[in-house]
Amino acid sequence: MSDEDVDRLSADELVATALLLLIAGHDTSVHLIANAVLCLLTSPDQLAALRADLSLVDNVVEEVLRYESPVNVLPARFAGSAIELVGGTIPEGEMVLLSANRDGSVFPDPDRFDITRPVAGHLAFRHGIHYCPGAPLARMEGHLAVAAFTTRLPHLRLAVAPDELRWRDSTLMHGLESLLVRNGQ
Repeated sequence: MSDEDVDRLSADELVATALLLLIAGHDTSVHLIANAVLCLLTSPDQLAALRADLSLVDNVVEEVLRYESPVNVLPARFAGSAIELVGGTIPEGEMVLLSANRDGSVFPDPDRFDITRPVAGHLAFRHGIHYCPGAPLARMEGHLAVAAFTTRLPHLRLAVAPDELRWRDSTLMHGLESLLVRNGQ
């Protein structure tokens, strides 16, 4: 067996990886698109800004990833060594849960949906060696869906009040059970 063979996936590993990407990518893309539509329909000023400047479509996708990410919680990690922080120390081996997309020191006015905000810095796709391999595809799907919604459905609106919408009961995924909309004035 050569070093090249060690680095190759077996047929079973390749099929399992392809299925994981397909399944993981489906739910997250569905929720990304639905969350984007919801954010825009409930933020008429942002929707108007997008319609006035379609070059903001990529910003919409990034802001939705930050503001209403389709993934609720990043998987737990464990500190490989002691980590010194302003408020104390995380001991080596301690479980660490990250939540950075609403950090006011990174994103001014973090609880506001703002499609003109600089897009860098969110952790919707994680970071480093754990970066999502499907991120480019998810961004492309989000871009195409937001652009189509904005240009092809100019009279789309919610069919129910926002507080009547129900979010899925999931610790992992962040998405609606359904998004009820109407197209018409």
